[in-house]
Amino acid sequence: MSTTDSPTLPLASRADLLVGSVIDSSTSLLARQTHDVVRFAMGSPAAEAIPTQALGEAARGELGTPDAFDYAATEGDPALRSALLEMLAGTTDETTDERLTITAGGMQGLDLAAKLFIDPGDLVAVESPTYTNGSATALAYQAELAEIEVDEHGMSIEALRAAVDRAGRTPKVIYTIPTFQNPSGTSMSLPRRRELLELARSWGSVILDDDPYGMLRFADDPVPSLHELADGDPLVFSVRTFSKIVAPGLRVGWVDADPSLAQLLIHAKQSMDTCANLPAQRLVAHFLRSGGLEEHLETQRAEYRRRKEAMQQALAEHFGGRATWTDPEGGFFLWVSFGESVDTEALFPAALAEGVAYIPGNAFSPGRRFPHDLRLCFASTPPERIREGVARLARAVDATAAG
Repeated sequence: MSTTDSPTLPLASRADLLVGSVIDSSTSLLARQTHDVVRFAMGSPAAEAIPTQALGEAARGELGTPDAFDYAATEGDPALRSALLEMLAGTTDETTDERLTITAGGMQGLDLAAKLFIDPGDLVAVESPTYTNGSATALAYQAELAEIEVDEHGMSIEALRAAVDRAGRTPKVIYTIPTFQNPSGTSMSLPRRRELLELARSWGSVILDDDPYGMLRFADDPVPSLHELADGDPLVFSVRTFSKIVAPGLRVGWVDADPSLAQLLIHAKQSMDTCANLPAQRLVAHFLRSGGLEEHLETQRAEYRRRKEAMQQALAEHFGGRATWTDPEGGFFLWVSFGESVDTEALFPAALAEGVAYIPGNAFSPGRRFPHDLRLCFASTPPERIREGVARLARAVDATAAG
């Protein structure tokens, strides 16, 4: 039977809401390129930033017995849970054993939160721009999204209040990336963090606190996390990952949630994958126990600052007076705004042909609110390549304008 003769499949109504990820799809797109491309697109550590030697040594020490390849406890391998608690002690994310669930990366943490809290039709407030893998997860659970403006101080609480007034109802969930936000690189100020907590408490809204980058601060003083400020408030559900601070391919993260949710999280996770990858959990546990993480982070913070500054200098050279960009104090990203002079989706094919890749701004808004903006990842590229990539971007912009 030909495909044209096949019966229509009885898809669930939610299938239309599975919008996918332009960001993740860029990995496949770039893998198909045969020419040299400076890759500012995917938000991943540089290959040289991954502690390959230490993880290799961990593999030789941890993966030599059959039990390393067995199932693990759904809530996480005891070795990793213990090492993680020790790692977090004294930090803004310090926690207790009964609050932890180990996940298959940060995305599974977001999915677990959506599964537990979002009913069809619920209002979910998301930053705008935002990490649309997070907003796509809410959409997959049939949420109604309200996009909330982000400025240099993070999510605008005034805009959040206004959106709720327009909707005539309060959000069930407020999704935020409060520190070195993806894609803007901005951080929510301490007064706004406190105001957001007060507002969420008054509304009974869950704050979905997604913070993959908080340990990568390279400038200015740290700000208490929402987790710390909440002081055990059950309305704060925190999602964390090792993807940005160790290696994304490990797919290991954790959620920190009220102990009353522990069994529900186990049940929800068991319908997904039974347990996170045990060999990867063992590798991370060994790396943490070895004491190598802090030295690794210190090295990466210094390098990421150097790369951010190189990107800002290159942007000033090629786009001074033509664009503006953010000045993050940590993390991976710069957000570049061209005004109405550049359509960053229309520009993308020319930029790729020129040998540079980025993510267009509309990819970070369910309502496609940012046609003249783009995200650049500085973390994955050394300074000399950053300068070349920005020069290529400028050539593509100039050629498109001339055409």
